[in-house]
Amino acid sequence: MLRYFIILLICAHSVFAVDDTFNSIKFSKAEIINSNTTRIPFKLIDHLIVVEAELLNKKGNFIIDTGSETLILNKSHFQNLYQHNKKGNETSGILSVIDTPFEKNLKEFALQDFKLFNTDSDIIDLSHIERSKNINLLGIIGFSILKDYEVFIDFYLNQITLSKIDASGNKIDTKVYLEKIIDSVNFKLKNHTIILNATINKQNVKFGLDSGAEFNQINKNVNKKILKHFIPKRRLLLSGAGNKKIEVLAGKLYRVKLSETVYLGPMYTVLTNLCNMNEAFGTNLDGILGYEFFKRKRTIINYQKEKIYFIDFPRTAH
Repeated sequence: MLRYFIILLICAHSVFAVDDTFNSIKFSKAEIINSNTTRIPFKLIDHLIVVEAELLNKKGNFIIDTGSETLILNKSHFQNLYQHNKKGNETSGILSVIDTPFEKNLKEFALQDFKLFNTDSDIIDLSHIERSKNINLLGIIGFSILKDYEVFIDFYLNQITLSKIDASGNKIDTKVYLEKIIDSVNFKLKNHTIILNATINKQNVKFGLDSGAEFNQINKNVNKKILKHFIPKRRLLLSGAGNKKIEVLAGKLYRVKLSETVYLGPMYTVLTNLCNMNEAFGTNLDGILGYEFFKRKRTIINYQKEKIYFIDFPRTAH
């Protein structure tokens, strides 16, 4: 959902259907626990969570994104799917306004045995992301796919666990996690954006939670009492939408709490202007929590229940 930062995707051991021909999208390292649960190892490229995959005889990468709204395929790799069917609205995510999106209806998209029918896919040129990250990028999967699962993003084991949920948000497979859930917070879902109420030194703020945001962000227009706890260190030049470059202040953000029991240590954060993003996506965010958040918190997202759970890191013996 970010305009200026590269954010992106998720999948499992899968099958892809276009027209009447079925083609495999294979995640060879995925561990199929049962028909309702899959674990997928990932690697980090810069601060992006990347899954290796093969689709339509092409090998490449998918990047995990909870901030993107739809399934997105890279036009440069899937010319055969390209249709002159312009979308009536802009694509969400950092892809907003970087390219005119075209839409393709996929008769079936399946995550192992979990099948989704009549799935719409946006087709966009992602070549500038490929160049900047030096990866072979096949596409993006966002909220429209993830909302049907409980999603455990685990930086300790470098893996994603997808567990199928019912209409009430309850896991179909109840014995998914070996670890104990130690805390939780509620969130509000605004369209496809996860919005968390938080405080910075007792000042109320709203954060968007985005697994694909390479940097945490704080809006430079927030209350000065909040900005007192952002300590700038240096300037960064970042590439963003349409390959545009922007200069931002980077530093550390202190005293962030999601509840009386869930608090965060100092996190690397950039100071930026979120006004355009808020206007484009109908939100009113004071900041974004991304990579810096997930590397500190083993996080489970349940879209149906609008709840986030936390699993503790293992204790190390001294």
